[in-house]
Amino acid sequence: MELKLSGSFEIVTEDGHVHAPRAPKVSRLLAVLACRPRTTVATDTLIRELWGESPPAGALRTLQTHVYHARRMLAGLQACPPGRELLVTRGPGYRLEVADEDVDVRAFELLVRRSQTELDARLPDAASHHVTRAVALWRGPLLSNLPVGPVLASRTARLEELHLRALELRIEIAVARGQFRHVLPDLRALVEEYPLHEWFHDQLIQALHRVGRRGEALQAYHNLYVLLRTELGLEPSAELKRLHAQILDSATTAALDRPDHRAA
Repeated sequence: MELKLSGSFEIVTEDGHVHAPRAPKVSRLLAVLACRPRTTVATDTLIRELWGESPPAGALRTLQTHVYHARRMLAGLQACPPGRELLVTRGPGYRLEVADEDVDVRAFELLVRRSQTELDARLPDAASHHVTRAVALWRGPLLSNLPVGPVLASRTARLEELHLRALELRIEIAVARGQFRHVLPDLRALVEEYPLHEWFHDQLIQALHRVGRRGEALQAYHNLYVLLRTELGLEPSAELKRLHAQILDSATTAALDRPDHRAA
């Protein structure tokens, strides 16, 4: 059995059948537990996810009812061998007995961390392999078919940040491998998707400059400058301004070195 939290919440059984639970609270209960497989989640945390900071009287009993329905659903899906429970009671709460690789966001998190470790160890090929696998697991905004509560909102925000880090890592690794031309399409897509993320703009400008496309690099800087001034009333960072000056200097030097200019 696999639990998918990126994109819509889904349970995929061994035969490949995709099941989208219809009960939102049961789905949210399972999603909270799936974020931390084999770790006990306190009943207070689950109650806060399902009812916020002002739970109704009898919330604990209602939570137990949702757990009962979750267990029945998992049993109906034949998600585990007979006699074994996936959703178990462990004081002071519940835990989901599934492997990390059976939860897409957990597998994603471990792959991103491994990729970072390999990049730090100057193993860009291995780092590229693992971050590529991580990004492939990401199907879209987390739990897009569920109205999430405060606990899942916090956890999805952290995972969204990790997804952004994975996208940055993919660029860092390509740059470390000298793949400036190869990375240009990805960078153009990223500055379109994350227009206020200056680092992506910086990497695009640098990559264009490194492959000799100075005019396009200067245009990319101008686009960012206009965007920041229009949207936020800000200017590019000091690092980007220095990069802009370097590109201008190199363009001037190249012009002075042209044979027609020397002959004049």
